[in-house]
Formats: sequence, structure tokens, C-alpha cells
Amino acid sequence: MGGAVVDEGPTGVKAPDGGWGWAILWGCFVITGFSYAFPKAVSVFFKELIREFGIGYSDTAWISSILLAMLYGTGPLCSVCVNRFGCRPVMFTGGLLASLGMVSASFCGSIIQLYLTAGVITGLGLALNFQPSLIMLNRYFNKRRPMANGLAAAGSPVFLSTLSPLGQVLQDHYGWRGGFLILGGLLLNCCVCAALMRPLEAPRLGSGSGPRPQRPSRRLLDLSVFRDRGFVIYALAASIMVLGLFVPPVFVVSYAKDLGVPDTQAAFLLSILGFIDIFARPTAGFITGLKKVRPYSVYLFSFSMFFNGFTDLTGSTASDYGGLVVFCIFFGISYGMVGALQFEVLMAIVGTQKFSSAIGLVLLLEAIAVLIGPPSGGRLLDATHVYQYVFVLAGAEVLASSIVLVLGNFFCIGKRPEAATEEEHHKPPEDVRVDSREVEHFLKTEPEKNGEVVHTPETSV
Repeated sequence: MGGAVVDEGPTGVKAPDGGWGWAILWGCFVITGFSYAFPKAVSVFFKELIREFGIGYSDTAWISSILLAMLYGTGPLCSVCVNRFGCRPVMFTGGLLASLGMVSASFCGSIIQLYLTAGVITGLGLALNFQPSLIMLNRYFNKRRPMANGLAAAGSPVFLSTLSPLGQVLQDHYGWRGGFLILGGLLLNCCVCAALMRPLEAPRLGSGSGPRPQRPSRRLLDLSVFRDRGFVIYALAASIMVLGLFVPPVFVVSYAKDLGVPDTQAAFLLSILGFIDIFARPTAGFITGLKKVRPYSVYLFSFSMFFNGFTDLTGSTASDYGGLVVFCIFFGISYGMVGALQFEVLMAIVGTQKFSSAIGLVLLLEAIAVLIGPPSGGRLLDATHVYQYVFVLAGAEVLASSIVLVLGNFFCIGKRPEAATEEEHHKPPEDVRVDSREVEHFLKTEPEKNGEVVHTPETSV
């Protein structure tokens, strides 16, 4: 599909599906780990902050909330920066900001200053790393892109299981100020990952200096994605899903304690969930990458959402610790599937060139849902004092999102104009080699728009 990115490289450059792409994948793995795990990992310092500043737990919890809000809510800003300056400079700047925020936080004298440093500045830095890393991963992988997305998404549970114990050790030895300072130093690794993000270059034509392929017209934020029915349906389904997706991990420990489970065993439930999640994400990526499965990736994503919602509903019937363990196992599987497929499906729907704008807009919509979902579950719990109702609400929201996606895909996205089939005969650029079987199975086309070639979900590079 049409769109523009400054460092996209000339039109028609084939994704290498390997080579330097493995370095890109490693960088994306690290960035994903820091981005998703860091807001949860800083919670180990909350008790120390409560004691020093004489505040409540809800006051300290705003640090994690601001981090997540910045990660999701600054999506359009990240899109504009990437489309204007390119992925590598934006990521390098983000790494410096993330580190600067945590280092500055170690010198703060009030909770408001922590909101600004550890919350806003560090959150903005992580956002400026997360989105460009996914864009680069999309450019370097095409045939192996589902597998690459699954492996990169595994960074979240791996880093969460590492950063949380590390944060506790740092607090025990150096206090929260020393811990923040050291974590700020660790975030400089984001700059190393930024250095790995080498833009793709067009191959030279012969020994002479012939004309290089030209890029399409550029937009800082391509709002034309809203004219894509697939994107609108995906954004709606993802926003509904996020309302309930993050609720069970927030309340499952308290749910266990309410059933009389000891604190240590209740906390172990999250470890079980995270351990299963580590293996579920790359496995889902490998399965989605299979030739016979990949054309149906949208339906697989819808199934993973349905699986997750159904798990929430069955988890509400758990009456003892064993039942919650079984719930966490299946929730970890479904949660990992969702995590591995959500951006892969978005890439497949909008194509490479519009992905930088599409992901920013989707993250902005999800930011609103993130700020509504868990608090609404908390209000329901305060009103009823029944944890089962919270899980039922979360499950119903995720189930509704899966229905929206599968019905929207079947009735809207899947219905292509007959005239579009004529586009299959258009020849690709000479420097791109396309396998005929891949075209036959994966090519989905739309008419050309505004003079730009509309790349298809499964073959856009």
C-alpha cells in the first residue's frame, strides 16, 4: 500500500530475511524487553519510595502508569519523528532520553519530580525506541517475518523475569537511588541497539552510476490508513481487546490471596504465567510463518484473542490454588499468542510503507484503552468485592474483540473488487525476485491509489 518513510530505502528493495536482519532482530528483542518490562520492574522500588516520601501506593503506581501512557500515547509523535529523521537517529535519541530520565530520577526529592523524570522522560525515550525497532524488523523480514515477530516479542517476558529480581537486588545493596542510577546506565544499551539499525540500501545497477530507484512521496503522518478497511477493523478490535487483556495479570495475585493462598505461592502465579509466555511467543511466530498458515494469520490472531477471553471466563470459576495455576498456564499460552501476532497482523494488513504511521495511530488508540481497562476492573471490584466479576468482564471484552476482527475480516477485508485481480499481472521491479507460488498464495491486491503502487499485505517489502 502507499505511504512514505524517509529511510525506507528505494522502492522494490527486497527484505533480506536474514544476514544483518538477525542483528536487527536481536536489537528489537532487547528494545521490546525494556519497553514492556521496565514499567513493571520499577514497581519493586515502590515500598522504598512510599517510606521515603510518605505517600500512598496509588501515588507511586502513577510512575508505571505514566510510563505505559507515554509508551502507547506518543505513537503518532514517534511516527512523525521516524518519517522525518529515520529510525536510527530517533532510537539513539530515545536511548539517551530513557537513560537520562532514570539517572535524573535518582536525584529527585519529591514524587512529582519522579513523575517527570522516571515517568515522562524515560517513557518517551522507550517509546522512541520501541516503535522504530518494529519498523526496522518489518523492513528486514518478509517470509520469516512471523517468526521474527515472535522471537522479538519474547523479549518482554524474558526481561520481566530478569529486571524484577535485578531491581530487588539493586535496592537491597544500593537503595532506590542507586538502583535507579544503575538502571539508567543499563538503558544506554538502547543506544547500542540503535546503532544496529542499518537502513536498507538499493543494489547498484552495474558498474556505472546509473539512476537509483526513487522513493514515493513522503508524509510525516499518513492518515490515509484510515481509508483502509482492514486497518480500521484492526484498530477497533485491538482497542477493545486492550480493555481486558491486561486486567487478569493485575488481579490474579490478589484473587489468589482472597482465596486464602499464602503470599509467596500467590506471587509465584505470575512466574508461571511469564515462564509459559516466554515459549508461547516464538512458538506462535514459527507456526504463523508456515506457508499453509500465514495466509490465515488474521484468523489465527482472532483465535488467540478468543482463546484468551475464554480463558478469562473459565478462570473466574477457579476456587483453589490449583485452578489458578491451570488458569495461568493457559492464559500464558494465549497471552503469548496475542503478543506474537498483534504487530505481525498489522504489518500484513497495511504493508511496509504505511506501517510506521499505522502503528503510531494504533498505539494511541490503545493508550486510551490501557488507561480505562484496569481502573474499570478496580472500580467493579470495589463495588462488588467479587474477583470473578472482574475476570468475566475482562473475558467478555477480549471475546468481543475477536468477534469484531473475524467478522470484519470475513465480510469487509476478505471481499475484494474483481477488478483488483487484474493487478496480479503487474510485474515487480527488476531487482526483486518473487516466487510464483508465493504470489499465488499470498498476493492480495487493491487498485493503485494516487499513482502509488499499493503493496499487498503478504508481499509488501
